[in-house]
Amino acid sequence: MTSKKIFVENLKEGERLDKALAAHPEIPSRSRAAELIEQGRVEWADSEPNTALKASYKVQSTDRFYVHLPTPQPSQLEALEMDLEILFEDSDILVVNKPAGLVVHPAAGHWSDTLVNALIHQVKDLSMGFAEQRPGIVHRLDKDTSGVLVVAKNDRAQDSLVSQFKSRSIHRLYYALVVGEPRPSSGRRESLLTRHPTQRKKFCSGSSGKLAITHYKTLKVSPQGVSLIQCQLETGRTHQIRIHLSEMGHPILGDSLYGGVQRAKSLKSKQLRQDLADFNRLALHAAELGLTHPKTGQRLHFSSPWPSEVQNLLTSLGLP
Repeated sequence: MTSKKIFVENLKEGERLDKALAAHPEIPSRSRAAELIEQGRVEWADSEPNTALKASYKVQSTDRFYVHLPTPQPSQLEALEMDLEILFEDSDILVVNKPAGLVVHPAAGHWSDTLVNALIHQVKDLSMGFAEQRPGIVHRLDKDTSGVLVVAKNDRAQDSLVSQFKSRSIHRLYYALVVGEPRPSSGRRESLLTRHPTQRKKFCSGSSGKLAITHYKTLKVSPQGVSLIQCQLETGRTHQIRIHLSEMGHPILGDSLYGGVQRAKSLKSKQLRQDLADFNRLALHAAELGLTHPKTGQRLHFSSPWPSEVQNLLTSLGLP
């Protein structure tokens, strides 16, 4: 990849290197600066000191650097024409109501039929960064989970949203339909999530891994033995809600990976078992998302009701 060499000096004394570099007009965000440093694209302009640089390095007023900016390459991602339900859009962010069955970003087996491909077609001012494969994606929803998802349209918005997710200031509320009735009816689940030792598609709680915290509350229990659960996230790990509810003994309906499909076969209602046999999604929905706008600082709140295919199931369960 070709690059452009820029010279940076007169940095603020005592500031982290990534933050100081982000003040340069050609470096769009702190996360981009950190990426450049990690890739070895930032070097001392003087021969001494010739030490490896880190994003956390505290700059001196006399420090001078060369930064090698990679030339943005044309995106290889294919555009996909798809009707998206957009809940909010301005020049910085876009909030979409993702349907179940749609993968968020390209990966093995899904290179051209994802939300990112649809965004490239529909959003004309989406920043592609330095040939990223996941432009604007700051969080994900599983393929078979529906609900509210925010996308950053430029690097500075992405920086802000990533920071909000890390600081846990983002409000995320999910609804789930699970097998059985949780006891106690509400509580807090905390564990370290790691890759499953024998099943590569699964994660599980273990003695090491990434901290995952879920607050749950049972809203209603149906006579057929299915509970409507509300889950509020402190963290957002891969499969977090699915794992925590499954490890409680109450897997989500439609979840073939964590026991929901198998457990549903034990439900007493024959009609319900038949309904679930044709239920080709997770009964998990990202219902609410709250965030601070990256530019205006205004607190925004978005919500989405259960989609129709789950509403029908809720009605048959008596769980409106």
